[in-house]
Amino acid sequence: MSKKQDIMTATLDLIHEEGLQSVTFSKLFKRANVGSGTIYNYFSNKEDLVNEVYRDSRSKMGEYLIQGYDANASLYERFKCLQMNRLQFGMHFPKKFLFIDSYSFSPYISPELRNLDDEYNSSRIVLDLIIDGQRNGIIKEMDSHLCHQLLHGIISSILKGYFVNKYPLNELQIQQIIEASWKAILV
Repeated sequence: MSKKQDIMTATLDLIHEEGLQSVTFSKLFKRANVGSGTIYNYFSNKEDLVNEVYRDSRSKMGEYLIQGYDANASLYERFKCLQMNRLQFGMHFPKKFLFIDSYSFSPYISPELRNLDDEYNSSRIVLDLIIDGQRNGIIKEMDSHLCHQLLHGIISSILKGYFVNKYPLNELQIQQIIEASWKAILV
């Protein structure tokens, strides 16, 4: 791992453990095992660092979201793939998922970055699926961004319970979550 990646990993770990407000460069020096000058080689300030961790996390989630996605599949199959991938991303990368979920609307994240799609255009893919479903009278008429947020919120809520061992997520439960989130947006 590069020094830059070590710093970003240490930042994500500290945010997860202590919250963003508690992250200081002195803690990062220790956690990442780097000197003070090393951080400034990559990041001009804490905001720059947090934005880069956010960009990296969103990119990873975007990459994960479209795995196995077939634009020619049925609307339901495309939906199922995206929701399953969102859930699996959270299960495999809980710190990244929680960071994205918690800080997407934080003033620490620049508005430009918050509204920027990842290089995989995963947000656009989800929005296009919603709009396609609405045009075909399958998905409820509502703002596509609100519908997307609703779908994300369902998965987010489920994952937060899973992270604190409130319940396991076996194959049957995962299928039930996908079905329930599908029914939540159907006409």
